[in-house]
Amino acid sequence: MKSPFTKVRKIKAKGGGTKKVCLPLAKIRSMSSSEKSSVVSAKRKAGAAGKYKRSSKSNVTGTSSGGSLKNWVKQDWRQVANPKLKCGEKSPTEKKGDVRRTIGKGKNFNKAKSTGTGGAAGGGMTQKGVNEYKSKNPGSNLKTAVTKKPSELKPGSKPAKRRKAFCARSKSWKSKRGLAARRRWNC
Repeated sequence: MKSPFTKVRKIKAKGGGTKKVCLPLAKIRSMSSSEKSSVVSAKRKAGAAGKYKRSSKSNVTGTSSGGSLKNWVKQDWRQVANPKLKCGEKSPTEKKGDVRRTIGKGKNFNKAKSTGTGGAAGGGMTQKGVNEYKSKNPGSNLKTAVTKKPSELKPGSKPAKRRKAFCARSKSWKSKRGLAARRRWNC
């Protein structure tokens, strides 16, 4: 008999999050553009690979603390890629991440209404919204609701299983949008 513990699936840990490189402003000014770009690209490459630290080959020398931690903290730390911005500060043009809008410009969801059924009643992303989400998140497997009637679905097919799983998962949903979604999925 095989042990259930022998088949362990290793999952690659995601990196520390930030892809920004921060150094004292005086040091950034003394660096050449090729040094700056090598440090920034090393950090971005490490972040994309899911690592916390950049390659030690791109380490910068001459960033002494002046003898104490107090002096080190007091230095004017800036982003190497954009020295106008302080360390940790976001640029105005930087994307705000995945904002799932429900109203206004860039809306991806149908608005929940008490009248009507399916897409007219809301409760889910439109095909346009799914396409927009997929363009922002390459490799995503997001799909729209299975709106066919259960009698029209072949038992055991992928859409039938998706519908069954959604209906089981959403049993306790009581909000307008939740009820509209369950109506759209024919639960």
